[in-house]
Amino acid sequence: MSDWQIRPAVSTDIRTLTAMDHGGQTTYVWQMNWEVSPDGLQVQARFRRVRLPREVWLTYPRDVQRLPDVWNRQAVTLVAARGEQLGGYVRIEPRHDLAWVTDWVVNAPWRLQGLGAFLLQAAEGWARARNLRQLTLEMISKNDPAVRLAQRAGYEFCGYHDQYYASQEVALFYGKIIQ
Repeated sequence: MSDWQIRPAVSTDIRTLTAMDHGGQTTYVWQMNWEVSPDGLQVQARFRRVRLPREVWLTYPRDVQRLPDVWNRQAVTLVAARGEQLGGYVRIEPRHDLAWVTDWVVNAPWRLQGLGAFLLQAAEGWARARNLRQLTLEMISKNDPAVRLAQRAGYEFCGYHDQYYASQEVALFYGKIIQ
């Protein structure tokens, strides 16, 4: 990744960032199952990785054209740049003593080449420099590539929300102590 540089996004990057391929493809999803004890005093949610019969397209859970409106709210957007070319970005919001990654995108031509991990390391460095103790990632449960990358990077499952996004997608949360 030595040819990619991480820098804060600037206003002239917005058109390129919103034009990136925010979707993806997968043959696996994380399926949620509920179990309720007979007496109703225990509820358990389980997630398991399930292979799909065919590849499916992942739709980004946010309206990409509205992203610039939220990028200016108490957050930083870091981009991976190689000259004038932008390969991806990560958007980080500080929340109390946490850093929360709300958007984490690698443009299609550079996927599976380590750029997602490189952006994640940059987000960790940004949070560490601000003495934030944990980085939390959010992603849709269908985004198996992001889940697997988070797991390989040492992130642990720390929660979910079953209707978190306007699209009604289940959000999975992965966290890592960085201090």
